[in-house]
Amino acid sequence: MIKALFFDVDGTLVSFNTHKVPESTIEALREAHKRGVKLFTATGRPRQLLNNITEVEDIMDGFILATGAQCVYGDKVVRQDLIPTHEAEAIVDFCNRLSVPAVVVGTKDLQIINRNDSVNHVFYDMLKVTYNKFDVPVEEVIKQGILQITPFLTEDQEHTILPHVPGTTSARWYPAFCDLTSATADKANGIRAIAEHMGINISETMAFGDGGNDLTMLRAAGVGVAMGNALDEVKAHADYITSSVDEDGITNALKHFEII
Repeated sequence: MIKALFFDVDGTLVSFNTHKVPESTIEALREAHKRGVKLFTATGRPRQLLNNITEVEDIMDGFILATGAQCVYGDKVVRQDLIPTHEAEAIVDFCNRLSVPAVVVGTKDLQIINRNDSVNHVFYDMLKVTYNKFDVPVEEVIKQGILQITPFLTEDQEHTILPHVPGTTSARWYPAFCDLTSATADKANGIRAIAEHMGINISETMAFGDGGNDLTMLRAAGVGVAMGNALDEVKAHADYITSSVDEDGITNALKHFEII
């Protein structure tokens, strides 16, 4: 019996076309929650940038954030994996030397270095981010502890820096940038942490995703569901492939597995 559902956000809960949670998904999640199933996001976004699920945020029981670097159940942080401070400093220095933009996410604040039009396009046009608190210098953000750094690196640049930061791993769900987190952080470990906190077996979980940073959680969950709009690699590792986010994908899968 499935007791907890975990959803990637962009491309899974939220349409890239409308930038909203589809009405069918809202109704399906509310019905599942009414039936006692716990609901969680599992997103590459940190909490500061999770502004696009307002339609269902009130029924979320918790959040896996920053690709698993921070896992929250209710108001309690049940797991947190930080990038080693000296590695965070090395990544920021690398980006500064190349004049590459990067979003540096601390446990409280975030800062964008080397901001350019590419960052503005992804943040404000594509992801519809509304966060605008950038008054804390990056040096102070690093002192808070770093959950995630999102540099706008090419794959070649990414492969150049990674050998120098062995405590850090990378996930890329959009071509323009990658998400760098602690090597011990991923969405699968987030599901494990929340399942343990709930006192349930991971076989009683179901995860939905579409991007490369969803692979580990689709493999780890009791049932891994790939959206119809998912990458082929994601579909290849899923237990079930539903229709796309814009074609009632979540509703169709929840009905298929008789959760609603």
